[in-house]
Amino acid sequence: MILTMKAVEIRQPGGPEVLVVCERPRPVLKPGEVLIKVAAAGINRPDVLQRTGNYPVPPGASDLPGLEVAGVLVEGELEGSGFKLGDRICALTPGGGYAEYCSAPLEQCLPVPQGLSDIEAASLPETFFTVWSNVFDRGRLSPGESLLVQGGGSGGIGVTAIQLAKALGHRVFATAGSDEKVKACQALGAERGINYKTEDFVTVVKDLTKGRGVDVILDMVAGDYIQRELQCLADDGRLVFIAMLGGAKAQVSFGQVLLRRLTITGSTLRPRPVAFKAAIAKNLIEKVWPLIELGAIKPAIFKTFPLAEASAAHALMESSAHVGKIVLVVD
Repeated sequence: MILTMKAVEIRQPGGPEVLVVCERPRPVLKPGEVLIKVAAAGINRPDVLQRTGNYPVPPGASDLPGLEVAGVLVEGELEGSGFKLGDRICALTPGGGYAEYCSAPLEQCLPVPQGLSDIEAASLPETFFTVWSNVFDRGRLSPGESLLVQGGGSGGIGVTAIQLAKALGHRVFATAGSDEKVKACQALGAERGINYKTEDFVTVVKDLTKGRGVDVILDMVAGDYIQRELQCLADDGRLVFIAMLGGAKAQVSFGQVLLRRLTITGSTLRPRPVAFKAAIAKNLIEKVWPLIELGAIKPAIFKTFPLAEASAAHALMESSAHVGKIVLVVD
């Protein structure tokens, strides 16, 4: 048995060039984990933050980047799971996805939806776990309610949120940084894309909802967006932020929060316990995977790179020139 593998490690905090191909021991499984022979690994913003030294690795997790993979299940205790060795699966991982082999908790593994390639399947776990947890669990988006997605035109989070909310029957609006990306949001299912560089999203949302506002906002910006977002929330609306690309501080008038019963919340997924993620996985399999298999939700792959070109993939991610997911392909 080969006990080593090719992987991509972060030599030191820095730019994309610090991602270097290396040889590492294959993961040693902990109780409750399985081993996956990786065919493809999705790239996400937290990988970039980890590379720059701004996203600490949880205790006990691999220092290798990569939070989602797809491949073949090759080792692990599977009793009662419904899986068997040799199955094609995708998984949310604690880290370590940029490698030929990766370990993951069994409860964070999902079957590859019927009809999808490994590349498409590798683009699903991190974004779908995140969107479900924040839009539907924390944000409590309910039948008849509407959603505004901030930054809907770039990475996988926006693409996923638009498609998933639309497929479940919600009105969806999305902001993006160019007219091209606005069109992409609308092609994905947004009722209206809003170019935040040339339009005021508060005014547009108020007009589209006849002054009522939206029920839930999924925000990756924070900073000075928060006060404006409160203005375009409906009464009892919920603002959920999952990143702080616009800064971690904001000046907010809490009078609106009191008078209109608004909720401001946020979360990060990676540090949460396996049991928490297992509950999300159950919801995804029951409520979302059938929509993918029916074609109501389609993985949006912008570009793939070989594992050895992870640095180029990160450079593309940081350029924000993409619409959809960037995926590493493992030979």
